Amino acid sequence: MLDRILASLEDDKAEDVVSIDLRGRSAMADHMVVASGRSSRQVASIAEKLVERLKEQTGRTARVEGKATGDWVLIDTDDVIVHVFRPEVREFYQLEKMWMPADALRSPTLDRLRADHSAEQAGN
Repeated sequence: MLDRILASLEDDKAEDVVSIDLRGRSAMADHMVVASGRSSRQVASIAEKLVERLKEQTGRTARVEGKATGDWVLIDTDDVIVHVFRPEVREFYQLEKMWMPADALRSPTLDRLRADHSAEQAGN
């Protein structure tokens, strides 16, 4: 399931895809995947296509929350929980920090957003 999800995200140009192994750490799923889309429209499209592909490939229907707004879409496939964010929303919630070691939290997009925010603060 994880490989199918990662392939779908790659096909739809999801950015900063992070896979987190939850086995032995949480009973909710075996893996969590966090990814970004550039806009609300792309976030919703990535989620919609992922759900369609999984249904075609496995016959299983994933549960989806948040697709209408496209800021943060959660796709629950039972084995894998997928979060697709707009970059600003992902930065705000910093979901990876709850599940990954600090030294593993490197992302070019998130680094750029932090730099942009710092520059804005310095200019005000």
